[in-house]
Amino acid sequence: MEVGHNIKTGRANWNFGGNVVETFNEHIRQSVPYYDDGHDLVCYLSDFFCLPESICYELGVSTGQLIKKLAIYNEHKPKIKWIGIDSEQEMVNKARVHCKDVKQIELCCEDILMHEYEKADFIVAYYCIQFIPPRQRQILFNRIYENLNWGGAFVLFEKVRGPDARFQDIISSVYNDFKTRNGFSAEDIVNKSKSLRGVLEPFSTDGNLGLLKRAGFVDIMSVMKYVCFEGFLAVK
Repeated sequence: MEVGHNIKTGRANWNFGGNVVETFNEHIRQSVPYYDDGHDLVCYLSDFFCLPESICYELGVSTGQLIKKLAIYNEHKPKIKWIGIDSEQEMVNKARVHCKDVKQIELCCEDILMHEYEKADFIVAYYCIQFIPPRQRQILFNRIYENLNWGGAFVLFEKVRGPDARFQDIISSVYNDFKTRNGFSAEDIVNKSKSLRGVLEPFSTDGNLGLLKRAGFVDIMSVMKYVCFEGFLAVK
């Protein structure tokens, strides 16, 4: 079944490999409100945490759009290092082409749960952790906290569920309207929802805050919110 932009997938079988990589940038920009504005915000936040010689990560680097923006935005800081991790080889290959002219970027195809992290000042997960199985999510948050330097930041953007059934119904309707306005057909929207069953598992705002707090974060704030999409800043 097709979900838009010539992307074909099956029920409960969405993944980021195969032909997804070819139209991913267009597809995600039409699917996520303020996608590029969120990228800009992450860059602005990096001013407060990325220092000369800092090690910084993007988890779920996909085609390398955000990590390249971050590296260029911070290129005046000597010896800063950007490491992008993604488990899909096709995405990493695409990111390497996109980032080939930025020497501060290192890209690797690896599971973000298994990577041997260096101590970092800045870690970003931009609509990535929602695809990690819930049973493994706290483990990842714990590792992120452990591998941040004191005063370092974790920037988390996620799709979020409503706090109860009424609000979830409202935000689902508003989001479907958004996708319709952006050119997705009703069939595309239904098929995408079917493909994401058991693959995309958003938590509520409180659910994400709980993960952050159990990992050890105390200083947390929401930095961006649009209906069912939210960005968090957590400082160690």
